[in-house]
Amino acid sequence: MSRTLELTQDLMSRRSVTPADEGCQALMIERLRAVGFQIELLPFGTVENFWAWHGQDAGPVLCFAGHTDVVPTGPLEEWRSDPFIPTLREGMLYGRGAADMKSGLAAMITATEAFVTAHPQHRGRIAFLITSDEEGPSVDGTKRIAQLFAERGERIDWCVVGEPSSEHALGDTIKIGRRGSFSGRLTVHGVQGHVAYPQLAENPVHTLAPALAELTRHVWDQGNEHFEPTSFQISNLNAGTGAPNVIPGELKARFNLRYSPVQTLESLKSTVEGILLKHGVRYSLEWYLSGEPFYTPPGTLSQAVSAAVAAVTGRAPRFSTGGGTSDGRFIAPLGAQVVELGVVNATIHKVNESVRVADIDALHQMYFNLLVNLLA
Repeated sequence: MSRTLELTQDLMSRRSVTPADEGCQALMIERLRAVGFQIELLPFGTVENFWAWHGQDAGPVLCFAGHTDVVPTGPLEEWRSDPFIPTLREGMLYGRGAADMKSGLAAMITATEAFVTAHPQHRGRIAFLITSDEEGPSVDGTKRIAQLFAERGERIDWCVVGEPSSEHALGDTIKIGRRGSFSGRLTVHGVQGHVAYPQLAENPVHTLAPALAELTRHVWDQGNEHFEPTSFQISNLNAGTGAPNVIPGELKARFNLRYSPVQTLESLKSTVEGILLKHGVRYSLEWYLSGEPFYTPPGTLSQAVSAAVAAVTGRAPRFSTGGGTSDGRFIAPLGAQVVELGVVNATIHKVNESVRVADIDALHQMYFNLLVNLLA
């Protein structure tokens, strides 16, 4: 068994359901200290975080970023094996966190151990920024650390986030940016009443329906050469008392806009609110910004990652800004070039989450190649 597979299994056996860490970071810190890293613990609230570094103050800073927390298991009866007992079957490793993202963490650690051993006097710095609050609210993790780093002038030149970025085969895709995420909590006000006397009530479901139809049909933009168009999705919709003969007095909805940089927050707000007002909806609306869009133009980091991948797979990866958000949205504003490179994402957050065993060692080699390309 390879050192990377062994470490992946050790990390997966720890029930680190967000925001719990369950000793994952202590294990990583022990490995990093053993090869000369300095460690700064940065806990906030119930969230564990750490920052580690090795090398010289002068020169570029290459940071590996990731998270030790995982999502809940879902229905245990649908798993073929215990989600926290890493299980090997037919060339696959099964368990919660296999792909998202404990195999990535293990590959970062073992690649760094191998590189520092081979190149103890490497140029610049290698750093790790690790949190247990990526799958949860994402408030006391990388976001808080990035705020701290901005205040004290901590520098990150290049950042590789170990999220599962590959789509069909390891290394076929790397993320060089993400759309922004802007959410709304909508309350539509009506008047409760008897279904037999609708003239004495105001049904918020009926009121919202035409506006909702227009919001879902609305063409927000065409995106641009790097980003997909903005999209609007309802994630939750609730109304009613449970009784079949009562018109509800209010409706609550949650929605999300994944938006490209051609939009502004004000333009998104004004469009949504304008459509609601156009249809006479009486409403209250709270807005939440999860992250602004970011983009790393092709340059030193993406070229080095592409070469590191091609040396293993024989093909260059595709650059993409698709998918959801990642902690890269907090690191990019520090001035860092940010890319995401990890295993195949087909089973993340699902029951029977899995990763190809061969991909774990191949990812280790990609990270090692990247370190050589940038810091040897």
